[in-house]
Amino acid sequence: MYAKPIKVQTSLRIDKESLQDARKILDDVGMNFSEAVNIFTKMIVAHRGLPFEVKIPTKRDSDIKDLTNKLHIALEDVAHLRSGEKKEKKARDFLNEL
Repeated sequence: MYAKPIKVQTSLRIDKESLQDARKILDDVGMNFSEAVNIFTKMIVAHRGLPFEVKIPTKRDSDIKDLTNKLHIALEDVAHLRSGEKKEKKARDFLNEL
């Protein structure tokens, strides 16, 4: 039988908009912010470091991020089209911008 871990309260300073966005996303997947922080903390311990690579961005990384953002926008446009909503920008316009 495992002993229940002792919980401690902590305080974080996080950009307000990022926190609101994160909480919305976490709510969509059925998780609260505290649970996500606990999971992240356990991942740090399990990996004995951050559970992802940390590096200085290069021009290529910037280009990839830009394309990823454009792809995300295009996917949202497709979702809106499928739902019957009108969007000002068409997927074809997006592809022409690439």
